[in-house]
Amino acid sequence: MLHHKKAVIFDLDGSLVDSMWVWQEIDLEFLGARGIALPDDYQKEIEGMSFTETACYSIERFHLSETVEELKQIWTEMARDKYQHEVFLKPGAEEFLLHCKAQNIPMGIATSNSRELVNTLMKAQGLDRYISLVVTSCDVNRGKPAPDVYLEAARQLKTLPKDCLVFEDVPAGILAGKRAGMAVCAVEDAFSSEYRQEKQRLADFYIHDYREAIPS
Repeated sequence: MLHHKKAVIFDLDGSLVDSMWVWQEIDLEFLGARGIALPDDYQKEIEGMSFTETACYSIERFHLSETVEELKQIWTEMARDKYQHEVFLKPGAEEFLLHCKAQNIPMGIATSNSRELVNTLMKAQGLDRYISLVVTSCDVNRGKPAPDVYLEAARQLKTLPKDCLVFEDVPAGILAGKRAGMAVCAVEDAFSSEYRQEKQRLADFYIHDYREAIPS
């Protein structure tokens, strides 16, 4: 899948790192403290949204009193310690990062998460050794499944979209990569297991472990 590819772009949560459990805990805690049950469709509804879009959606859906910026800061504070101490790379990811670095393939992150949490994780996991840029969906006009964040990442990497390989864990993200004109590899993740068949149908490749993406 790396054949003829000149750049690799990772989604973060559920794709490069095992972190979706963090947001389920936060959703349950945050809404529970306000006497609101976590709706079954909430995660699917916000899939791919930027941090800002998710805050706007949540305020409207749950009639919250916080402003968008207040809500984003609350979530960031709830997640920061977990991203620093409890979130780790997906299986085989470090070996794949090392391979790409050895091959001089530039790598970036294109995420719906907040830049503050990405920076916390980058420092905790030493990802600065491999990742040369981070683009968040708040940096562009539209979150996933629109292609904006991937197109911006390719632009900053000075690489044509057709020469990029994307790693994604959810259908909205896979669609974003495909709509950007990129090859997309879907990544196995427990929190999107119910969409496994849809992910396999939408993506060009599918892996359970990043070692599967390293040429033999």
